[in-house]
Amino acid sequence: MKCAVIDIGSNSMRLTVYEVNKRKFRVLFKDKFMAGLAGYVSGGNLTEDGIDCACEGLSDFKETLSQLKIDDISVFATASLRNIANTQQAVDAIFARTSFLVEVLPGDVEAFYSYSGAMCDLNAASGMFADIGGASTELVAFQDKKFLSAQSYPVGSLKLYRDCVTKILPGRHALKKMEDEIAAALAPAAELSAPAPLLACSGGTVRAVLKLARRRFCLPPETRSLARAQLEELFALLAADKQAAADLILKTSPERIHTLMPGMMILKSLVQAFAIEEVFVCKYGVREGYLCQRIQPSL
Repeated sequence: MKCAVIDIGSNSMRLTVYEVNKRKFRVLFKDKFMAGLAGYVSGGNLTEDGIDCACEGLSDFKETLSQLKIDDISVFATASLRNIANTQQAVDAIFARTSFLVEVLPGDVEAFYSYSGAMCDLNAASGMFADIGGASTELVAFQDKKFLSAQSYPVGSLKLYRDCVTKILPGRHALKKMEDEIAAALAPAAELSAPAPLLACSGGTVRAVLKLARRRFCLPPETRSLARAQLEELFALLAADKQAAADLILKTSPERIHTLMPGMMILKSLVQAFAIEEVFVCKYGVREGYLCQRIQPSL
């Protein structure tokens, strides 16, 4: 059968169409809408403009799926609708205007689904897993290919940019402010320990960081991992020279010119906190986890 999964994230909204049976799946089509919903939050509420933006993206996806003749569609939201005060109002408005009933995932469920999706692509037995999103970061510990714990933390790349950065790229003051925000948000994670010095990651931020590293260090296009030293060298370069940072980001991931540095700071903080030596960028994430955990078992 063919089905579609739509993920309403805080930075981007993503659509993936799959061919799926009970045990396997294959990606047939992908689309993305850069909504930046975390930037539409005011007084704890998602504004009408934000709801309009979400509906615009969903309407675009709906038209695409109509042309593809896909009618088995699941839609979920993560921190974009979870971490606001008017969640139900937003869900009701989206349903009224698009006919999509949005499921809002709790943070620990999002973390588990993200981990489940990543494990479809990850051969490592033990380590940490992180999904760095626009408004939250999900963290999972796993050992001997067994899930140990999952937690969601209220810090993400777009939220950091919105709260701490006044220009396109952060200066020294903004970097320090983001560092403090990250430390406060991730403080509860201090009680965790990494079962192995590996951090597997999913999300647009880490994919963009990997693209930067491939270009900067002339790595082969099939490279999927970064050494800690490479990550730290890359961040030091971007933090020290705004022009070099802008040039490199615009050549690789221009749509993330404002969020890549904040997201990289979260990644760097996790690497330091858990004494990580290798960062592996996973091919799959929360949408594939949702597919494996919610859709395939019902087939």
